[in-house]
Amino acid sequence: MRRRDFITLLGGAATFIPPSAWAQQSQLPLVGVLNAASAKSTASSYEAFRSALRQLGYIEGRNIRIEYRYADGFLDRLQALAEEVVRLNPSVIVSGPLPANLAARKATATIPIVMATGADPVGFGLVQSLSRPGGNVTGLANFAEELASKQLDVIRELLPRLARVAALVNVENPLHVPQWREIQAAAAKASLALVHYDFRGPDDLERAFDDFTREKVEAVLVPPDVTFAVLRVRIAGLAAKARLPTIYFQRESVVTGGLVSYGPNIVEMYRHAADFVDKILKGAKPAGLPVERPTKIELAINLKTAKALGLTIPSTLLVRADEVIE
Repeated sequence: MRRRDFITLLGGAATFIPPSAWAQQSQLPLVGVLNAASAKSTASSYEAFRSALRQLGYIEGRNIRIEYRYADGFLDRLQALAEEVVRLNPSVIVSGPLPANLAARKATATIPIVMATGADPVGFGLVQSLSRPGGNVTGLANFAEELASKQLDVIRELLPRLARVAALVNVENPLHVPQWREIQAAAAKASLALVHYDFRGPDDLERAFDDFTREKVEAVLVPPDVTFAVLRVRIAGLAAKARLPTIYFQRESVVTGGLVSYGPNIVEMYRHAADFVDKILKGAKPAGLPVERPTKIELAINLKTAKALGLTIPSTLLVRADEVIE
C-alpha cells in the first residue's frame, strides 16, 4: 500500500462515526437559532446563551443540539431562513431581534419561540400581552421602541448647547415606523431641529454622514437596528471621521469605537433566554410564560473617542455610567 493511501485510510478511520451515534445525536432536543444579525456581531451574546445552558445542565452534543441561521443584517433573507429552521423541526426556536421574531412567528404557529431580544411584541402582534402571551411566542423585550427621549437627554447633557441632531433610520426594518415617531416626539419636546437619513443598504452610510455634515448637525442618534449593529465598526469610523458625537443603543458599539450608548444589556438578555428554553424543554408552554423586560438600562462611555472629538464628559454622566472605556 502506498504511504499516501495508508494515511488517507487512517484519516477516514479516525473520523468514522458509527450510525448508532448519528441516530443518538438526531434524537437530542434541537434548539433552532434565527438571528437577523451576523455570527460575528452576536458572538458574545450566544456565548452567554450557551454558558447559561451549560449551567442549567445542557451540554451541546451530549443532551442538546443547536442549529444557527444568520441573516447578516440582510432582512430580506430572514423569511427563507425562518422556514429553513422550521423544517429542522426544533423543540424550540430562539430568535432576535424584532425582524427575526416576526419571521419566525410567520413560519410557525406551533413550535415554541423564545425572543432573546426584540421591540414591542404586543404592538407587532407577536403576543397578546406581556403577562399573558397567549400563543407560541414568549421571551424578552428590549425597550427599543421607546428609548429615544432618554438617549437625546444623554447627548444633550454631553452637549448642553445642542440645537441640531440627526438620526439614521433603517426603512427596511418594521421597527422604523414607531421608532421614527418616538424620535420626532423626543426632538420636538427638547426643541431640537431634527434631520434624518433613510437608510436602505450599506452603501448609504457614507452618503448619510456626508448629508449630516452638509446639514451642519451637531450630534447623531443611531437607533436600535440589527443592520446598524452588524455595521457598528463602520458607523463608528464614519462618525469619528465626520467628528460627530454619536449615541447608540448597544454598548458593543461603544466598545468598537462609538462615543456613548444607552440601552439594555443585550448579552444578559441572551443569557436569560436560556432560562426560557429550559422551561419549555421541561414542558412549559410559551402561552403561560410572561414576556420579561430588562430591569435596568445601561450607560456606556468611550473616553478615548471623547478625547479624539475634543469633548469633556461631564462628571454627572461619568458618575452614572455603568461602563467607562479608557
